Amino acid sequence: MKRAPLSRPTEPTVTDGMKSMKSIVQDDYGTAPEEVLRLAEIARPTIGDDEILVRVVAASVDRGTWHVMAGLPYPLRAAGFGLRRPKAGNPGRSVAGTVESAGKDVTGFAPGDEVYGTCDGSFAEYARAQAGRLAPKPASLSFGQAAAVPVSALAALQGVRDHGKVQAGQKVLIIGASGGVGTFAVQIAKASGAEVTGVCSTAKADLVRAVGADHVIDYTREDFADGQHRYDVILDIGGNRRLSHLRRALTPRGRLVIVGGETDGRWLGGTDRQIRAQLLSPLVSQKLGTFISSENSADLVTLRDLIDSAKIAPAIDRTYPLSESPAAIRYVQEGRARGKVTITI
Repeated sequence: MKRAPLSRPTEPTVTDGMKSMKSIVQDDYGTAPEEVLRLAEIARPTIGDDEILVRVVAASVDRGTWHVMAGLPYPLRAAGFGLRRPKAGNPGRSVAGTVESAGKDVTGFAPGDEVYGTCDGSFAEYARAQAGRLAPKPASLSFGQAAAVPVSALAALQGVRDHGKVQAGQKVLIIGASGGVGTFAVQIAKASGAEVTGVCSTAKADLVRAVGADHVIDYTREDFADGQHRYDVILDIGGNRRLSHLRRALTPRGRLVIVGGETDGRWLGGTDRQIRAQLLSPLVSQKLGTFISSENSADLVTLRDLIDSAKIAPAIDRTYPLSESPAAIRYVQEGRARGKVTITI
């Protein structure tokens, strides 16, 4: 029996006296950005007592943007993004802008403050955010540059510092070093005093060198697990290599941190490899694991300090206007991005 189509959820409509905004709108999950996202005029968000209304100047796209839009793998929906339909009006999460207004319980932020961080629905002129997911914008960055930082750099910082536990003098291998997370991970590992090797394709090797990698391995020509070198820490951001292959490149007591890696599976989408790593880790001398990054203001402040001290900087590939958000997501999903892709409002 053919299932009846789901009814379209009601958009925040604009009525007399209400302020409106332009926003990317998503009604249903789907894998093609051009089919499920559209630009519309809707009502501005209203905020609660502990929330901030941000006037968005710029946003950015990461690999997770497509997953939020598509609702894949399916467990992501149960994690709070909406079981049958997306809860957020659009899949944007990284944001940079100014505080338009703040709830009565918010401290530390005032209208006009320049901020950056994460929120729900940043592909819009205004977005609602929790105060604990924002921080003062790095003074040395434009809004467009600052918007490139939050989601990707938070994952890189926590992968390198908290889970890789990278120390000065260690040898670190970063697989997927040319992407949004990877370019930040290379810089953060270098700032920690490590000797960094980045793995990427031929066309992106110059970028990985430019962000500070000591060595670059072109995966189309070389195998990093050829037995010639071993690494104290491996961050696997962009690969799908078998655990046995990754372990061959680790020192006997090295650490493997799986930050990403995807398959076409709708239920697991590559997380099965992460689960296997966690199950195997107690049985071997190497530490194998993964994590879900935390979006929090304390780490955004840490990143701001690293940026303003010129230790790290966003590598931006290209910028799209708000109306071309679907094309920006498509560009990143196809694996073409060298660093970050941003959206100007």
